[in-house]
This record gives sequence, C-alpha cells and structure tokens, in this order.
Amino acid sequence: MFFSKKKIHEIDMSNLPKHIGIIMDGNGRWAKKRGMPRSAGHSAGADSLKKIITEANNLGIGYITVYAFSTENWKRPKEEVDYLMNLLLNYLRNAEKTLSGENVVIRAIGSRKGLSDEICKQIDKTEKFTENNTGIVMNIALNYGGREEIVHATKEIATIVKNGEMDIKDIDDKVFDSHLYTANQPDVDLLIRTSGEQRLSNFMLWQVSYAEMWFTDKLWPDFKPRDLHQAIIDFQNRGRRFGGV
Repeated sequence: MFFSKKKIHEIDMSNLPKHIGIIMDGNGRWAKKRGMPRSAGHSAGADSLKKIITEANNLGIGYITVYAFSTENWKRPKEEVDYLMNLLLNYLRNAEKTLSGENVVIRAIGSRKGLSDEICKQIDKTEKFTENNTGIVMNIALNYGGREEIVHATKEIATIVKNGEMDIKDIDDKVFDSHLYTANQPDVDLLIRTSGEQRLSNFMLWQVSYAEMWFTDKLWPDFKPRDLHQAIIDFQNRGRRFGGV
C-alpha cells in the first residue's frame, strides 16, 4: 500500500468522495523540464496512474474517472497521437494482469469513432475480463468530450421519443443521466486537476455540476498518493450545500 502515515490518519473514512474525477495534466511539461521527449512524460504519467488507482482502491473509493484522451487531442502532432494510442493500448493490455489483480473494474467511456479496431477490441476484452471484480470502478475517458457526451445522450433520448417509447414530458435529470456514458454511477464529488491549470477542458460537464474542485501546481507524473490524501482531506473540510443554506 502507498498510505502516507502523516496524512492517512487525517482522512475521515466515513466521508470519502464516492466518485473522483482526475484531469491528468502536465506530462509534456514534465518531460520538457528534463530534456526528454513528450512521450517520456506520458509514460511516466501512466506509472503515476497505476499508483493512484491502487491507492484509491485501498482507501475504498467507489469510482474514479481519468481523462486519458479528449476529442480535442486529435489536434496534437500525429507522432504524439500515435504514441498515446499505443500507450493506451498497452495500458489496457497490462491492466488485465495488474489492476485486475487489484480487484479493479475497468471501463472505457467516450466515442469509439476514430479509434482503431485493435483498441476497440482490447477495450471490450479488458472490460469483459474485469467486469466481475468488486473493487473500484475505473473509467478511462478515451476519445471523450463532455459536450459530445451530452449530444450523444440527447440523440438517444430524442430517438426514443420519436419512436413513441417515451413522452417528452417524462424527460428529467434521471432520464438524461441514464443515457450518459456514466449511467448508474454517482456524480463526481471531487475533481482534481494537476499542473496549475484551472479549467474543466470539456471534462464531465454534467457530472461535475456540484463537484469540489481541487487544483495543484504539481505535474501529473509527480502526483503521489500523499497528494491524493491531501485532496481528500481538503474535500472533507469543505461545506457542501448543493445550492442550499
């Protein structure tokens, strides 16, 4: 385990966030600071991810969603995109052996459009291999965009209404939520973003409506389990009123 003795005793285990979202930012800058190619930063970031998922699972967090590749990331140089896709493919393959052993349920959320057949097949295989695990649910947001997700859900509901299977007056928050990629999962309680940036970047726009935001200047490869502990402690020290008094 990666528990920090200094911080772990400060965490209220009865008040853990049910769902944590993480925007893993700063891999490229981490590599540049060290005179290394951006690919080295992404590789180091993948190592950090495994440690954080393992720690979150040990703590008893129910769900965690990590922003692995956005719909906008296709605009990056082809060489970097190709490396990221290969890294994601290998991560999914290795996750069957490593994270599955940690009792992690692995799901990929986002659009399959533009992804290779090889990656799509590996997603299906990894999800099937881990679906009966009972630990933390890890959503890998791959080719994901919050706006795209909302449009996707809207089209599904519109088709149901058009087919006469639902009356438009019956559409509410719960119906809409059931057509999102994260259907049947709780909303995000705690959103973490690394590297000093303080924006959502089209990440889980519906699910983070009442999330507590936690930002750090640390670059993602430098983000450690003790930083996760601190984020949770800060979350627990905030007053969450959800629009009330």
